[in-house]
Amino acid sequence: MYGSRGVGVFAGRRMSAVVLGAALLITGCSSSDGGDGSDDPADAGARITQQPKEKAPFWVNPEGTAAQQVADLEKSGKEQEAEQIRKIAEQPVAEWVGPDDPQQQTRGLTEAADKAGRTALLVLYNIPHRDCGQYSQGGAADGDAYRDWVDGVASGIGDRPATIVLEPDALLHLVDGCTPQQFHEERYDLLKGAVTKLKSLKNTKVYLDAGNAGWQNPDQIFEPLNRAGIAEADGFSVNVSNFYSTEDSIAYGKKLSAKVGGKHFVIDTSRNGKGPYTGGNPDERWCNPPGRSLGETPTTKTADPLVDAYLWVKRPGESDGECKGGPKAGQWWADYALKLAKATG
Repeated sequence: MYGSRGVGVFAGRRMSAVVLGAALLITGCSSSDGGDGSDDPADAGARITQQPKEKAPFWVNPEGTAAQQVADLEKSGKEQEAEQIRKIAEQPVAEWVGPDDPQQQTRGLTEAADKAGRTALLVLYNIPHRDCGQYSQGGAADGDAYRDWVDGVASGIGDRPATIVLEPDALLHLVDGCTPQQFHEERYDLLKGAVTKLKSLKNTKVYLDAGNAGWQNPDQIFEPLNRAGIAEADGFSVNVSNFYSTEDSIAYGKKLSAKVGGKHFVIDTSRNGKGPYTGGNPDERWCNPPGRSLGETPTTKTADPLVDAYLWVKRPGESDGECKGGPKAGQWWADYALKLAKATG
């Protein structure tokens, strides 16, 4: 088994998204001129600005957890640690949409991004029977609940720009046998329906998750991608929440692209600076591995024309789960975040 690397990591993202969405509607979280955000009072704490649009068109949340950590460290006089965490806070990272009131969440996030002249980067992670009972188990109660949830997501986005990574590990867990057979047909139907719904929006791009380079052979996943609607999607995502190198991820993605009509793909480079961890229990090498570092910062300027972007889909500094001393999946782990940043050149 290659370790599908359950997206198990993000259960904790459920918590703040609704609150964040409401807060963003009030604060705007960007500069009044739609530029770099530097003049907005909301940025006064950590002074987080947007990345140059030509480098990374995705929105930097100036009130994200890492930004809050920077502000707290600076207030405590820990300037050196604050500068390390700033390496995370100043980059656009994905917002994982929670199960409650998705319309409010996505409206708040896309409005804040649009006001800053940027694109919201969102992850939808609510498929029924999610993560096979592992660290991030859960998801919508059933297929109808999931369809309603996706409808809410789409309604909140509207015509504003958004890039979506759709259901990390959902297909991989069909292939590796983790998800029981009786749920397979429904899952394909739900994913295909989600792609259709989201692609009906004016300015939304959709990337179906397609595993990682640990699988090596794309023959296992290309037909599931076809059944899940890859033809209608903009492409697929690789290495979500994992640590495989960008070079290996490009090689894997190109092999898979050739099997699905030349589709483009995006790579999660959030923590792959030193590649995968090779010690400890092979089945949990993906879970809070020590000695890792941040990878290439988010950008649309990549090493291959088939790669649309390097993205930070996994939010660096958030735990993969209760392993190796970590807190629950998705919760901020300050010590781990600091180690990731310090290990990065």
